[in-house]
Amino acid sequence: MSILPVPVVADTVARVFAAAVNPAPKAAVRFADIPGRTAQVTIPTRHGPVTATIYHPPSEVQSPPVYANVHGGGFVVGHPEQDDPWCRYLAANAGVVVVNPDYALAPRRRFPAAPQQIYDIVCWAADEARDWDGTRLCVGGQSAGGNLSAAAARLALENRTPIISLQVLHYAPLDLVTPTRDKPSAFGARAVLKPWMGEVFDTAYIPDPAQRSDRLASPAWGANAEDIVGIAPAVVVTAEHDRLRNEGHRYAKKLDAAGSLVEYHEVAGVDHGYNIMGGALGATEQVYSRIAGHVARATGSA
Repeated sequence: MSILPVPVVADTVARVFAAAVNPAPKAAVRFADIPGRTAQVTIPTRHGPVTATIYHPPSEVQSPPVYANVHGGGFVVGHPEQDDPWCRYLAANAGVVVVNPDYALAPRRRFPAAPQQIYDIVCWAADEARDWDGTRLCVGGQSAGGNLSAAAARLALENRTPIISLQVLHYAPLDLVTPTRDKPSAFGARAVLKPWMGEVFDTAYIPDPAQRSDRLASPAWGANAEDIVGIAPAVVVTAEHDRLRNEGHRYAKKLDAAGSLVEYHEVAGVDHGYNIMGGALGATEQVYSRIAGHVARATGSA
């Protein structure tokens, strides 16, 4: 029997793993031709202030829309700078301001701190006092960031504020109840997400397995998505060989039943993290263009 689900063990492994991650984007997906214009801000939240990088669109558009980007990292790795190429690409190609924040990380801050904090950040971005149009607001992220984006959209639905024009869920873990070892991948042992990673990340984030069925942790599990009519329109992107592909597809069908699915798109021939590992530039550019188009249409900046 694995000892990784023991919280003290998972916490230690999670900290070692997080410290070993190289946050620098791979050269092939840096988009060096898109310089970007950025600023640093501090955002207040119920769990303390967070820092964020603001990416401005290149044109001098008055009151552009805003997109809150939520980085990935299994809920334990905190490197928003890894999304720098994507944020610059989106600002330049969708004409939006992109807010790219830090957020509370496990095991130091466990569930539900992160989804509550992302929701607070989204509310901050929607405030009329900002230098952009918060009534044209999107939220999205990849991997764990997609999970947290889905949670923020759910809280916005339940609290009836703010109005979110689009949520983007990019190869997100949407079922933390099902063990990672029980999620198939055509790549087998070569799959990016190893079973031990799921054990470590999920335990560090939510030590009590019973709590992983919460709607903010596992929106695709069980009946969690049976009452989401009115939730923000969604673009769901999965990777064909990702262990998380099936839960993404399952949640997309729930969103469709609720009348909120804009598009479900499966990226052929790639695995989890394909867009940050540098080996699938063509697929990355195609998906980024696809998402940017959806953001532009949803916010009226097209």
